[in-house]
Amino acid sequence: MEYEPTLKRETRYGVPAADQILYNRHYTVGYSYYFRQAKWALEIVENDKPPIPVERFNNFRPDYRIPEGFRADLVDYKNSGQDRGHLVASANQSNSEIQNSETFLLSNMVPQVPRFNRGVWKKLEQEVRDMNDWPSILETYVISGPLFYFDKEVKMIGSLDENGVTLPIPHAFFKSVLTENRRGTLDMWSFRIPNEDVDDADLSTFIVPTRKVEKIAGIHLW
Repeated sequence: MEYEPTLKRETRYGVPAADQILYNRHYTVGYSYYFRQAKWALEIVENDKPPIPVERFNNFRPDYRIPEGFRADLVDYKNSGQDRGHLVASANQSNSEIQNSETFLLSNMVPQVPRFNRGVWKKLEQEVRDMNDWPSILETYVISGPLFYFDKEVKMIGSLDENGVTLPIPHAFFKSVLTENRRGTLDMWSFRIPNEDVDDADLSTFIVPTRKVEKIAGIHLW
């Protein structure tokens, strides 16, 4: 049964449009039937981390709340050369086993170039966690998702013969970070990073106006 409370904490500043909203215990996903993957994922980065976080689960699995014809499966990524890239990072949700396990639903995964996933994307995730630990920060809200450029070729993974589903590989990814400090002041940064072999890069070079991300993604983020 889909977990759908009246109001999720992470939706305090709004929920973008999507074909299907997936309410998890610790984050929310907006799913796109057209792209057969998440359009965005929204979370609050956890505070009050335990002294020893739970181990990473790695239990990647389909999300059976999504209709079969639009649902990614493990076979779609097999031998594709693409990582199953998290939108809500596993390391952001490590207070409990169920919290970490939820991040391995394939509805939270998108095809990512390996060096992108393990390089600049991982670096940005860590920077957000470090900022969340600042004493002045009350809460950190993060929304992440894929970007497609319709003037460029879209490559696919998966097989219609094996699963009946193919997944387009995003050209880029966005991450928009909204912080609320203990005086109630809000700050926001948005990033657009190409889904390429970007490893050791200065994250500030990827900061863009939030309106630009919204225009490309076709959604209002906050």
